[in-house]
Amino acid sequence: MRAVNTSASAGTRAPYQATFEELGTPLRDVTFVVVDLETTGTNAKEGGITEIGAVKVRGGEVLGEFQSLVNPGQPVPAFVARLTGITNAMVATAPDIALVLPSFLEFAHNTVLVAHNAPFDVGFLKAMCSRLDYPWPGFTVVDTVPLARRLVTRDEAPNHKLSTLANLFHATVSPEHRALADARATVDVLHALFDRLAPMGVTHLEDLATAADPVPPEVRRKRHLADGLPDSPGVYLFRGPGDEVLYVGTSVNIRKRVRSYFTAAEKRRRITEMVRIAERVTPVACATPLEAQVRELRLITEHAPRYNRRSKFPERHSWVRLTDEAYPRLSVVSGVVAGAAHIGPFGSRRTAQEAVHALHDALNLRQCTARIPLVSKRPGSPCALAGMGRCSAPCVATEGPDTSYADVAEAARDALTGDPAPVVRALSDRIAALAHQERYEEAGEVTRRLRAFVHGAHRAQRIGPLAGCAELVAARPSGIGDAPGKPGGWEIVVIKHGRLAGTDVSVPGASPLPLVDALRTTAEHVEPPVAPAPAAHPEETDLLLAWLDSPGVRLVHVSDTWACPVRAAGAHADLTWASERVRVEIGEGAETDVGSGAGAGSGADAVPGAGAGSRAHADLAAGAGEPADAAAPVPEPANGRHVDTMTAC
Repeated sequence: MRAVNTSASAGTRAPYQATFEELGTPLRDVTFVVVDLETTGTNAKEGGITEIGAVKVRGGEVLGEFQSLVNPGQPVPAFVARLTGITNAMVATAPDIALVLPSFLEFAHNTVLVAHNAPFDVGFLKAMCSRLDYPWPGFTVVDTVPLARRLVTRDEAPNHKLSTLANLFHATVSPEHRALADARATVDVLHALFDRLAPMGVTHLEDLATAADPVPPEVRRKRHLADGLPDSPGVYLFRGPGDEVLYVGTSVNIRKRVRSYFTAAEKRRRITEMVRIAERVTPVACATPLEAQVRELRLITEHAPRYNRRSKFPERHSWVRLTDEAYPRLSVVSGVVAGAAHIGPFGSRRTAQEAVHALHDALNLRQCTARIPLVSKRPGSPCALAGMGRCSAPCVATEGPDTSYADVAEAARDALTGDPAPVVRALSDRIAALAHQERYEEAGEVTRRLRAFVHGAHRAQRIGPLAGCAELVAARPSGIGDAPGKPGGWEIVVIKHGRLAGTDVSVPGASPLPLVDALRTTAEHVEPPVAPAPAAHPEETDLLLAWLDSPGVRLVHVSDTWACPVRAAGAHADLTWASERVRVEIGEGAETDVGSGAGAGSGADAVPGAGAGSRAHADLAAGAGEPADAAAPVPEPANGRHVDTMTAC
């Protein structure tokens, strides 16, 4: 059983001594087969092998050698004969590759292949296996050329040819373009390179995969920070000299992900700087990837690490609210209040202001900030917007309430909380007109405003219902989607008011219902928020909605109604309708940006769909068997308005 707890103490752990198995295989215990080939040319598909030479070594000791001339089945070119000394007469009576290759594969069985310019030699070996219908054994391959480029400077050697390196490292055998001699020289070069790699912390086989990366030595030396980390989903925290949190990340395999920070795979300059400062890494193992993502988000919010760029300041999210006064107006606010119509949250105040401009473009809402009484004793002075027909000017009403403005405010409220189609239609008409007049910059600005409004309304209509749900329990078969593990169990998730309150994975083959009861009992207590704001970071609620929308999710328990309008902002999230409207106006072949990048998954404020994979909890009672495909029933219309499950959101 697990209840989510991400306090500062969650990342602490007792001292841990890593085992040798976790560190990897020491190079002294690895059996290498250093191989070299002589061929009739450079094309592996068309050429043939004339000689194979190999040396088996472990811990600096030669265990055996393999050498054989090979009949390539084709003439040896004259320039190859001059280079290698292998003539047609020498290979005429040599065995065919069909006889030599099985012997070599047996010689190299369960070893690591090494070659100088390995793609050439391994390429020919693979081509021969394919030609003879032999499966390629899948050797781990080490190439001494990139290692030499990493370790040998131009001041030491003019190039990285085998003969040059053999001379530099005083190899006991000089390469002479004969397979066995070249393989023996490569053995000496390999051991010399290992001597240079050891001070850099490359002492295990697993380290060789990235040893040729152009990684600063001070970064590579910190590879030991990944030792002892778990191979499981979770969160990792890089900590500095004062134990301060520098960076928080998440992965389905903590150890593998942390190791990548010390290789050339990490290209971010700021993160490389962070690794130089880091003193240790603290893991927080999680039951599921979803829990890891949520923990990461919460720990970033708690510690505000200087090397994390996202999600550090949830208080900076903005909402657009319709004010509660006699003549309502739109306002960009940092929080929500009960009873008011809101859309958002937006990732920035600028994006929220774009949504406000969209509504002002479509509706004659007042834009002044003064509080206007229901009935003024003396008429006000109408503003320029009223003269342009873009404001109904309730400030000039003196004989009674301006009832026409009430209709405008109600239209705005419906667009914010229900169907935004009138706003989308009005703005798409304007975009089409501007495009027809070739005023493309203005059309792009209106498109940007429309996109901000639709995404803000869509997000509020998705987050709000989940935020108002006191408890939702869902399950998904483990081992599918992004969840690692053996199929058969169930991921159980408890959500309260849009916040992850508990999660765990049931034992494969056992009924998950006892775990469901235990999780509900031990889940975190969550105070109800003011909807549509959730009781968590908005991005956490987005993660939960995305998980609920993943394939195989089954609803187990819902305490409150979880639904949203069928005719909601999600129907317009990709702005396809507006794009079609513009194409009609300016011609079928015209290009516009109305629909481009406007899908629900694009932009900082876009969120994925939710609930399409949700199903009735009856499937869960069957235990670890195959989930049924029966969809949950659609609720009856409520208050004269059709509602649907979260599929419509």
